[in-house]
Amino acid sequence: MRLSKTSVLLTGSVLVALSLGACTNASEGSANAGTAAATTAAASPAAAVPLNEKAQALLPEHLRKAGVLKVASDPTYAPFEYYDTDNKTMIGYDVDFADAVGAALGLKVEHVPATFDTILPGLASGKYDMAMSAFSVTPEREKIVDFVEYLNAGSGVAVAPGNPQEITMDPLSMCGKKVAGQKGSIQSMEYLPKFSEECTKAGKAAIDIQNFPGQTDANLALSSGRVDAVVADSVPLAYQAREAGGKFELATGEDYDPIPLGIALGKKTGLQEAVTEAARGIIGSTHYQDMGTRWGVPDSVLITADALDAK
Repeated sequence: MRLSKTSVLLTGSVLVALSLGACTNASEGSANAGTAAATTAAASPAAAVPLNEKAQALLPEHLRKAGVLKVASDPTYAPFEYYDTDNKTMIGYDVDFADAVGAALGLKVEHVPATFDTILPGLASGKYDMAMSAFSVTPEREKIVDFVEYLNAGSGVAVAPGNPQEITMDPLSMCGKKVAGQKGSIQSMEYLPKFSEECTKAGKAAIDIQNFPGQTDANLALSSGRVDAVVADSVPLAYQAREAGGKFELATGEDYDPIPLGIALGKKTGLQEAVTEAARGIIGSTHYQDMGTRWGVPDSVLITADALDAK
């Protein structure tokens, strides 16, 4: 889950934010672990997803004729989206889920790499048809784009092996420490400033907040000792810690604010009903569990098809 405040910037200055949408070069790809090749060697569960005729019938005519669904992601965020060992092919949970949606709709999926903080402006301007990059569903974002939920997760804290700084999920344990977040994420733009304010109100030193362009950059800063901790989504942090071979680990404690993750869609595109129907079918099938197992996504963050029925 990438909890981002990009939509707040859009709400305040839509034209300025949309101008940023021209920049679509992705950040450096996630460091691919040795298991990546083994993971992709097995066929993706998305390949077995059948056509959902009900969902296909809800597609806008121009998309049905085009036969292609352009999906934007920032491939720096394993296990959701990152580059395979060829440094060209995007893989991950969101990639599989997007492929499953495409299969259900009878569309070919074109995966487009983009930096995280430019995806929603690009989507709002019509550059992409859909976006999957572990986006959290927030009221601010819903003013700019539509969402179809597919997971429910929170944020965690990564620390050095053995946790020498004794940092926990308690914000006061971060006072005076160098703590990193990804630029444009809610962790760097909302959580860390709020945690730092808690420190100063308690008479402690403020958190030295370090912002990095990609999650991989933040993780490398932690493993090299340039920062003391990283605050990010718990699912990718757990995966990345495992794949990093013990270079960092998760701090103890419950996740911060678990909230829904959503497929992002431009407003007034007519896609929400079709994608919702496609996602409902996927979530209600064995393919959903299979995708979670494939990418190490815990059962605790999976949702049921009933969650979409209420939307």
